[in-house]
Amino acid sequence: MDIKTTLDIIANQGFPIALSILLIFRIDKFMQEIVLAQKEGYRQILENTKEIHNTITSLNQQNREYCSLHFSEVQKELAGVKVELGKIE
Repeated sequence: MDIKTTLDIIANQGFPIALSILLIFRIDKFMQEIVLAQKEGYRQILENTKEIHNTITSLNQQNREYCSLHFSEVQKELAGVKVELGKIE
């Protein structure tokens, strides 16, 4: 092979190879950005899930306390009714 043929091959094949390499690097950078965005999204989902869990737990605790208080008041009222029924007999 002579020099002219070698230069023609480099000129004709070099551009597509260089362009392919450039595109590979750009796609790699784009993929890294996507992975970082996904990780941030997952972190936010996890944080929001924890906050929802804490809120539900707090509401359940408040509901238990309310029901317990209400139940003890009902028991007192029933005890009063029982006493009054006992007086009637």
